Amino acid sequence: MSIAQSDQKASTPWSVLGSLGVMMFLQYAVWGVWLPVLPNYLTAPVEAGGLGFSTAQMGWILGLAGSLGAIFAPFIAGQLADRVMNAERALAGLLAIGGAIKIATAYTTSFPVFLVLSICYSICYMPTLSLTNSICFQNLSDSRRQFPPVRMLGTLGWIVASSLFTVLWLKSSDAAESTRRIGDALLVSGGLAIAYAIYAFIFLPKTPPRRGAMEKLAFAKAFGLLRGRGMFVLSIVALPIAMVHQVYFFHIAPFLERAVKIDQQWLGPALSIGQWSEIVFLTLLALFIKRIGFKGVLLLGCAAYVARFAIFASTTDVNAVLAAQVLHGLCYGCFFAGAFLFVEHVAPPDVRHSAQTVFGIVILGLGPVLAGLYNEILTKQFPGEGFFAGFWTTQAVIAAIAFLIVLVAFPLSIKRQNAGGESSSMNA
Repeated sequence: MSIAQSDQKASTPWSVLGSLGVMMFLQYAVWGVWLPVLPNYLTAPVEAGGLGFSTAQMGWILGLAGSLGAIFAPFIAGQLADRVMNAERALAGLLAIGGAIKIATAYTTSFPVFLVLSICYSICYMPTLSLTNSICFQNLSDSRRQFPPVRMLGTLGWIVASSLFTVLWLKSSDAAESTRRIGDALLVSGGLAIAYAIYAFIFLPKTPPRRGAMEKLAFAKAFGLLRGRGMFVLSIVALPIAMVHQVYFFHIAPFLERAVKIDQQWLGPALSIGQWSEIVFLTLLALFIKRIGFKGVLLLGCAAYVARFAIFASTTDVNAVLAAQVLHGLCYGCFFAGAFLFVEHVAPPDVRHSAQTVFGIVILGLGPVLAGLYNEILTKQFPGEGFFAGFWTTQAVIAAIAFLIVLVAFPLSIKRQNAGGESSSMNA
């Protein structure tokens, strides 16, 4: 891909690569320690160690909360980082506040209070996902080659946090006690977020805003990128993919425990198979983009979603299900990481922070909103014993539709929009 001379940078120092890698490790460790196992804690009966929330209430906590955070992201992360203050300082402040809220959530048993705290936490945490991507892109000399391995350390952080917590802390012989202990993941996440905030403020490279940009509101200009065919189609396809991806996390832990019969202690390692696979495919992402282009990479990601959900729908054999988890690396690495790189390469330099957060509205905002509604519909549509088969089949069908949209509508050539809203061609 040819890039404008103004975008060229000197080779990225190893110290910067290291600090960005630690940033990604902590970013996803904060999330990974609680998200995979929280659905079990929320929906288990009180006498079994959980909070006794309904499946629909669980969906609103994990769906609505995340979506509101992403919707606010352009006004918080994008505007701050592109126009007001250094991105690493915005990141540190949001993490510190979010960590304190997450600790308070650990002591909450009321659904309304839990939901409100989760929304407040999401408004702080969700913008940090786009901020970390933007900090990387602004400090890496070759983002297409260097971003995948740096982002890979985020996956490693998720694996370490989720696996260690379940293996070391959920090993009680009393199943109810193990379920009750899942709530401690919220304490661990909050404390880790505060430590991460201190690290971000002290050790991350200085990433100042671009005050000389033409638009007063960076996110307004970033929204204009949707006029481009590639960004428009990607955003349309990202909605159903983000929805099925989000709802996957609602039900994968209960599926593994109740249908596949995996003990809670081993849920973290079982789920981490997907993250280990993600590491492999993130290291290969730059090669994939070079050989088959962004369109081919996105198609590969959608096809992996179809295959994984189809396997889950057809069997509860533990070996087949765990083998299917390997496809997670293709799902996330090719679709989501590939999409973030696509956004980076079509956005003008002065609104890249905001372009990432605008795309974040789709995959972390509108997608989770749809996920909450979709989850409630599926819960009513497939009650009782047949839920998981019907649920995974529906997931596979939606992913197949997304695949067809990319195949038919996504462009082969990539275009970067300039300040005037026009575009210039780049090779894939």
